[in-house]
This record gives sequence, structure tokens and C-alpha cells, in this order.
Amino acid sequence: MPNAVSKTKSRELEVIASRYVTPHMLRVTLGGAELQGFPEAQESAYVKLLFDQGENQRPLMRTYTIRHQRDNEIDIDFVVHSHPGPAGNWALQAEPGQRIRIGGPGARKLINPQGDWFLFLGDMTSLPAISVNLGLLPEDARGHAVIEIPSESDRQELQCPPNMQIHWVVNTHQNAPGEMLLNTLQDLPWIEGNPAVWCASEFSTMRHLRNHFRNDRPVAPNLRYISSYWKAGLNEDQHKVVKREDEVISSAFAGEAAVS
Repeated sequence: MPNAVSKTKSRELEVIASRYVTPHMLRVTLGGAELQGFPEAQESAYVKLLFDQGENQRPLMRTYTIRHQRDNEIDIDFVVHSHPGPAGNWALQAEPGQRIRIGGPGARKLINPQGDWFLFLGDMTSLPAISVNLGLLPEDARGHAVIEIPSESDRQELQCPPNMQIHWVVNTHQNAPGEMLLNTLQDLPWIEGNPAVWCASEFSTMRHLRNHFRNDRPVAPNLRYISSYWKAGLNEDQHKVVKREDEVISSAFAGEAAVS
């Protein structure tokens, strides 16, 4: 994701509440006096959680999507892993009154509204952004949202138009992220017209999706957003390096602008 967010003012926010949305998704609500002046309408934008690493060191930054925004609060959803990183560990022990510094917001990641129909593909890490996108679609929108989750109990009630079909794909094999997502995509009925496509997932899955929508089922670049939110075996800093290298090489090969 762009580094421009690091240039914006950081704010120290207070934990207001914490609750499990599903067994593998924990929602932390942040607010406090320093949220005043935060831009409006930032649901699906991202913020950086900043973790102090000591004197004369840049803070450790971890990226998360704003799921909900109210006048004086924002909700951040955390995927609960068996081996959580710094942000996950922080979220698991977060209690009302604790404080954390954030940077941002960064850019919102919204689907192109000009599609004849809409297709979303993602996993639990992109579920907050997909949820926001679905809620912003016009009432006559049609299409599919395929979301890979680790258990049946991780389904969520999502607000979306009646002709948007939600496909919950359960993948209990954590060593093969995205496999069920890709298999489901192959079996989806292709609706007539030009789709707008929004995909965010694990890095290897993203590369398969990118190839699919460039070559197998070509979708115009302006009608597709395809990004990786994480890479198996790497932390966010390592993933960011691999992702940027891949974007530059892939974009040069395809003659397209890089998307992050």
C-alpha cells in the first residue's frame, strides 16, 4: 500500500470496546478526543496501527481496514490467527481505556461502479472491505461475492442488494489459502455484460486471480482491482517488499499501471 499515509498526522486513540464478530474475527472500537477532525466517509479506507520500537526507531506499522465509522468512533476488524503478529496480539488483549497511535486514513478501495455487474473475491482479511463495498452498491446491482472463511461459524450477516449472491466458501486447510476460492470462481456462472471485479487475498491467490482476469476471462484494467493483503510465511514488512517487486514486474509486462 502507498507510504503516503506515513506523512499524515498520527493520532492516539482510545479503545472503547472489543468483541468477537465471529470465532475468527475480533472487532476493536477506537475513539477519543483525537478522533476529532478525522475525515468523514472513510469506511473501507485503511489506517496504520503504530507500535513503538524504542528511541530513535521508526514505529512498527500494521495495516487495517476501517469497517465502520461513526461520529466519534471507528471499528477495526482483526482476523484471529493461531500465531498472531504484533497487531493481532495487541487486539487480543485490548481493553477499554487502553490507547494506540494510528496513522491515516489511506485511500479507500472501492469497486468501479460502472460495471454491468459486480464480482468480489476475497478471504477473511478482505471481508471488512468487501462488506463496505457491498453496502454501497445500488439496489439494482447484481453479481457474486465469493468469500473464503476458515469455518462455517465465520459467516456474517452482510448488507447487500437482493440480486448479489453471497458464496461462503469454507477452507479448513490453512496450508492452502485461496484454493477453495479459486475452485469456486471456476464454477461461477458468467453474467452477460462487463463485470467490475474486486479481489483481495493472499499473495499467491492474487497472482492466480490476476492472470485469470487478464487472460482467461479478460476484464478491462479500469474495471478491476486485484491486490494481495498478505503472503503466507511473511510478515507485513516482508510482504510489502515482495508485493511491490511483483507489481512493478507484472505491470511492466502487461503495460499497465501498478495497483496496490
